[in-house]
Amino acid sequence: MKISSIPQLYRNLRRWQEILAVLRRYGLADWLSQLKFDFIRDWIKDDKGVPLASYSREKRIRLALTDLGPTFVKLGQVLSLRPDLIGPELADELTQLQSNVPADPAEVVEQIIESELGHPVRELFAEFDPIAVASASIGQVHKARLKDGTEVVIKVQHANIEGKVHEDLEVMAGLATLAEHLPDFAVWKPTVIVEQLSRSLRKELNFTRELQNLIVFRKLLGEVETIHIPAPFPELSSQRVLTMEMLNGKPVSSLARANKFVDDGRDPQRQELAKIAAELYIEMIFIHGMYHADPHPGNVLVMEGNQLGLLDFGMVGRIDDRLREAIEEMLIAVVTQDAFVLTTLIKRVGNVPARLDDSALAIDVADLVTTYGSQPLESFDLSGALNDVTDIMFRHQITLPPQTSLLIKTLVTLEGTLHQLSPKLSLLEVMQPFFRRMRLRRLSPKRQLQRLNRIYTELESMLERLPGQISGIMQLVQEGRLDVHLAHKGLSPSANRLVLGMLVSSVFMGSSLLLAYKVPPLLFSGGWWFLEDLSLLGLIGYAFSLLAGLRLIHAIRGSGNLDHDEN
Repeated sequence: MKISSIPQLYRNLRRWQEILAVLRRYGLADWLSQLKFDFIRDWIKDDKGVPLASYSREKRIRLALTDLGPTFVKLGQVLSLRPDLIGPELADELTQLQSNVPADPAEVVEQIIESELGHPVRELFAEFDPIAVASASIGQVHKARLKDGTEVVIKVQHANIEGKVHEDLEVMAGLATLAEHLPDFAVWKPTVIVEQLSRSLRKELNFTRELQNLIVFRKLLGEVETIHIPAPFPELSSQRVLTMEMLNGKPVSSLARANKFVDDGRDPQRQELAKIAAELYIEMIFIHGMYHADPHPGNVLVMEGNQLGLLDFGMVGRIDDRLREAIEEMLIAVVTQDAFVLTTLIKRVGNVPARLDDSALAIDVADLVTTYGSQPLESFDLSGALNDVTDIMFRHQITLPPQTSLLIKTLVTLEGTLHQLSPKLSLLEVMQPFFRRMRLRRLSPKRQLQRLNRIYTELESMLERLPGQISGIMQLVQEGRLDVHLAHKGLSPSANRLVLGMLVSSVFMGSSLLLAYKVPPLLFSGGWWFLEDLSLLGLIGYAFSLLAGLRLIHAIRGSGNLDHDEN
């Protein structure tokens, strides 16, 4: 061990202690809630004085993650995207996670900007507001004005956030390794979740990725007049600083709270805005295959001129043609009440466990199709259908690829945002024209040529590798280095009985030889009845083989396979 690593180990040890203390604190409510003595159960309370035992398990997990800090809040947010792993109830609870991190002092922020951009703040901006308008787990946001009068917002990373995240990720990796050995936690695949979280945090710690996302989406949607993507300023951005155009508008969430729209769903302005947002996301997902993955009401602004503005492009989803086609076919299967096709698609898209109960899965899918297939398109509950699909996958331990889970979560969040604008709008109804376009595009000669080209490329690659692989196998055979590994299930008892039977036979034969040749020491040398000159070792061997043989017969009879056929 290097001496330089001792302070890091000590720091991680302290963090381990903090984490275990918080988990123990919230875990106490599991058994406290079963006590009949209210005065004992009410001793442990949260910061508002509410007994922890009165909270559900899902809420206590959320509170514990909040107490553990920004990195664990991010872990909860990642888990909220995986209802197929943790279940819809816990995933829904974790969507409420918010990290209220105190903002860094203005002098610290200005020092970070100067070190990243190479010039003092007063030289880069005409105005800079030292008071942060928002502070999250990774960074904080400040308003500013450029020399040409353009109003911008500056996203700046918190000081020393990389070191804190790295330390927490190390601890999480250790916890995940331990959790893999616990059956209750192993089904969640903790190491996979921590690896996914690590990748997500590394992306969020690099603001240049969000900068590139802004540039790409402005190119994709630049001609759509009803959508406004904030313009980035690459010359005023770096890995830890991101400068972008400030959008003036009201978030959908604030408009809903202020009752700016009537509640009967007939307001033409909000109906038009909801339709614009729905068509935008359907185009991003099913046409471009790249979409803004966090459409909650706070990230969608209503601007002047019936325009919608999108904020926060740190989380972007991408899907390939195969996955997009599978999602399309799953939605069509629900609407057309085709349970067989939907079951097949679920098994194709997800990672199916080795011991999947196909009949139970088919029954659950048939119930799902019966429930939602009869709903009219104008009132179809898409989020309910998607949540029930993930619930079925969770119960049958079918895990989804991360990109599929993110897409489902995006659609569910989008429908919630649309309902705040227009409760009468059905996302699936808006999708119908796109479905027709997608069917025609799938059958188009261009799409078929692309599919044939993909198949030809894969076949060509396989044929190129095949001769080398066959040659390698033949060389191993010639050199005598070809190993064949066989796996068996349930053969250990049979193998043990076979070995014991051979051992009993060997001892019996050896004992017979000892008795036949009268190997000393001998018993009954003077003769007694019909016993005379019997080898003591031979008798002991006979006794051992008799007892072992009886034990073997008893074991075989106990399995039920000795004197009758299993069939």
